[in-house]
Amino acid sequence: MTNPTPTGPLAGRREWTALVVLMLPLLLVSMDVSVLYFAVPAISADLEPSGTQQLWIFDIYAFVLAGLLMTMGSLGDRIGRRKLLLIGAFAFSAASLAAAYAHSAEMLIAARAVLGIGGATLMPSTMALIRTMFTDPGQRAKAIGLWSGVMTAGIALGSVMSGLLVQYFWWGSIFLVNLPVMALLLVLGPLLLPESKDPAPGRFDWWSVPLSMAAVLPVVYGLKEIPSEGWHVGYVVSITVGLLFAALFVHRQRTTASPMIDQALFRGHGFAPSVVLNLIASFAMMGSAYFTTQYLQSVLGKSALEAALWALLPSVPIGAAAPTATALVQKGVNRAYVVTAGFLIGAVGYALLAFAGTDSLWLVLVACGVLACGIVVVISQITDLALSSAPVERAGSASSLMETAGEFGGALGMAVLGSIGTAIYRHDIPGWAPDAARETLGGALSVADRVPGLATAAREAFTHGMQGAAIAGAVLLVGAAGLAAMTLRRIPVHSKTPDEPSSLSPSGV
Repeated sequence: MTNPTPTGPLAGRREWTALVVLMLPLLLVSMDVSVLYFAVPAISADLEPSGTQQLWIFDIYAFVLAGLLMTMGSLGDRIGRRKLLLIGAFAFSAASLAAAYAHSAEMLIAARAVLGIGGATLMPSTMALIRTMFTDPGQRAKAIGLWSGVMTAGIALGSVMSGLLVQYFWWGSIFLVNLPVMALLLVLGPLLLPESKDPAPGRFDWWSVPLSMAAVLPVVYGLKEIPSEGWHVGYVVSITVGLLFAALFVHRQRTTASPMIDQALFRGHGFAPSVVLNLIASFAMMGSAYFTTQYLQSVLGKSALEAALWALLPSVPIGAAAPTATALVQKGVNRAYVVTAGFLIGAVGYALLAFAGTDSLWLVLVACGVLACGIVVVISQITDLALSSAPVERAGSASSLMETAGEFGGALGMAVLGSIGTAIYRHDIPGWAPDAARETLGGALSVADRVPGLATAAREAFTHGMQGAAIAGAVLLVGAAGLAAMTLRRIPVHSKTPDEPSSLSPSGV
């Protein structure tokens, strides 16, 4: 094996400075996934939302974000990724201001929806611009490694930041912190970021927009509700409807003259395997988070802010994971081996989690750290592979497909592993437990003061459920390691992307 040779001009200080600018909106978008965790009590006291409204305040951001990723990726390829990024930054800023001073639950829900629209423009645009700015494979791999680490860290930082801000300021401050960052992007973006777009994009397929949203939203909604509510008929129907629209969406992409998602993307070496492996990696990451956040608060009895601060510890080694993986690939180690090792490291993290008891703080933190390092190794490498194998004029669409796969994977991980844990919990909870206690650990703890021994039994049952889900996660990641070894090992070290002229950046894979 040989090291990838430079195939384009090396990026200089301007490009690396621009990368720092791109990291700012990415950090905010990922933080907004978890920024409401500690603000909910204050929001509830001020706006008095109903139970349904409170759920929509939480979920509307992620739903809109997931539903519009493919649309915005394709739109960026057509009108320009920098232009779309700046439009999204302005929308994100305006929505943040509206959310901070919302005087009703309905206004906050609407503002969160616009935040989701802005987020959907920002995430694929940042990745696509990295593909444009860094034409040298080695530099691009380092940049994507940083991108992956920032995105992962942002989710953990969001909850902590919201806890600190709500403790010292009012709840609207969690949205106002977005404004100076987006203002910096709006000022520096036109100066540092290059414009790039598809020179011959064809007509924009407006019919694919509602089809893509109708495919994504019902599936994500059903998968997100199943862990807490169970496999109710309504959620199964929602997923089924989404899959039917997904089939229609795929059919249109194959038959229309100017599809939103060009099939040529999947002819690139490694693109299709990267999308699948990204889904599995997100499955593993979000599936574990479903249990560990509850474990820290409900089993160990930590306050919400304490739990968030403890949860930051596993994020510390993440900063070294992606750069180490990138260095190994650049020294000639086959990327297939590195991705396979990442999945196996993640499997070890899940295996450690399977040994956790009801008082295993440090074991759980170590397990989460090992798992996160393995998954970040995987995501950084397959993201680089996917972008490198995609033609530069389709970078926005390629980025949006990877992001959409991640959204699906995260929702699926919470649904499947959450269902496994819930089934074990309900099996292990004693027969004498009240009905409320038989559904969730939270329900059991809410009535535990009236039933001696219930809290201990419920915590043990939840921990057993977490152990069972961890075993399932470990088995899945071992299987993913085998899949990565089979699908990636034949991909050449560096090759030209499909239909890409030699003047554009080759894949370097």
